[in-house]
Amino acid sequence: MTGKLAEVAVRETVEQLSLQLGFSYSIQVLPITVAALMTPTWLMRHLSIPEKATRVILPGHLEQGLDQIRKETNRTIECGPKDIRDLPTHFGKKRLLENDFGEHSIEIIAEINYAARLSNDHLLETALRLVADGADIVDLGCEPGQRWETVGDAVKRLRDHSIRLSIDTFDPWEATEATASGANLVLSVNHTTCEAATQWGKEVVVVPDMSDMTRYLQSIETSVNLLSKAAIPFRIDPILEPIGCGFAESLERYRTVRQTFPDAPMMMGIGNITELTDCDSAAVNMLLLAICEEWKIYSILTTQVISWAQSCVRECDIARKIVAYAVRHKTPPKKIDQRLVILRDPKVHYYSKTMLQQLAATIKDNNYRILVDREQIHLIAAEVFISGTDPFEMMSRLLELPQSKNVDVSHSFYLGFELAKAMTALTLGKQYDQDVALRWGMLSRDEKRHRLPRKRTPKLQ
Repeated sequence: MTGKLAEVAVRETVEQLSLQLGFSYSIQVLPITVAALMTPTWLMRHLSIPEKATRVILPGHLEQGLDQIRKETNRTIECGPKDIRDLPTHFGKKRLLENDFGEHSIEIIAEINYAARLSNDHLLETALRLVADGADIVDLGCEPGQRWETVGDAVKRLRDHSIRLSIDTFDPWEATEATASGANLVLSVNHTTCEAATQWGKEVVVVPDMSDMTRYLQSIETSVNLLSKAAIPFRIDPILEPIGCGFAESLERYRTVRQTFPDAPMMMGIGNITELTDCDSAAVNMLLLAICEEWKIYSILTTQVISWAQSCVRECDIARKIVAYAVRHKTPPKKIDQRLVILRDPKVHYYSKTMLQQLAATIKDNNYRILVDREQIHLIAAEVFISGTDPFEMMSRLLELPQSKNVDVSHSFYLGFELAKAMTALTLGKQYDQDVALRWGMLSRDEKRHRLPRKRTPKLQ
């Protein structure tokens, strides 16, 4: 069942589906222009179901009145999708997740760089925001060569808000003050500095001696042996190098350390990749956390300083749940959680040229429809069919037509806004639907419906 405007699209879509899935069908076009305007009461006055029909699919907008319709017809009736282009998905099996989605193993440590430079209020605000984004531990980044004299006070103030903390320093004095005030973890120690860790009684991150990475494994083993004898908990970070500075080789170090210490906790500092690579961070985080999940590296250190990585903590929070589910169920991380599909869209529907031409020939009212195919934006109303890729040029062409004489300021603003959205969708290959916000994965913002009815053009006397 459909309305007049969607008839061409429905016929084209259902014909293709019937050939793929092997079913026979009939289509009833009801006497209404837009299917979304149907009500259950109106539908029952016009509905005519063939005797041979075993499955009746109504437009998705009737979902709320479905029980009433079923009761009055006593037939097997369902609502399809609101967009006919989603009908193939309706006929297929949707992927169902097990109820353990969301469980994860990876701990997120989020660093505040140069924490000593922030005021107390700014430091607290930043730490609380990181926790809200998904950080398990907030890491206070100290400044090499400049001692943070009030680090103990800062730690106490943050701990008063129940924030788990780590201190990022090689200065034993700063580490002593921070751990005595409530810091849970020290980043980092190597074989030349880990002796001091025996006095802190807190967990530490073991890193290799960076002055001689050819002996990294021996350096780590020395630290691990000393800390183990002193019963000091630790996690090992072999150091992830930036791309161009030994990235692939540093990944091999993580694999070697995991094989050498199969049960030892490990950490990966991923900021050297996300912060030092001209690339949006979401996909990078997903890949790095997948490596961590498979190699049982159950903590990561991230930061979000550079503009393209400013949502890293949220990205990692989503990514750790996805990779944990994928590894646990031995399934690719596809159609599990699509919030990290940000730049593009998981699925895009395009109108064919035939659909657009039939739609343009069918429309008799003066309300504008904005549609996008793979190549152009289309602005359609009664006796109006403008196509292009430049909203300014399209609006200029529209305003030259006699039909547009009653397009006032509000309509011009509305059309310009929607055309700009359509151009963004066309540029990126995103889904565009008029009066619907573009989707940006976890960064999406809802949008109120703004479509304005055009005023009728007064008849000439």
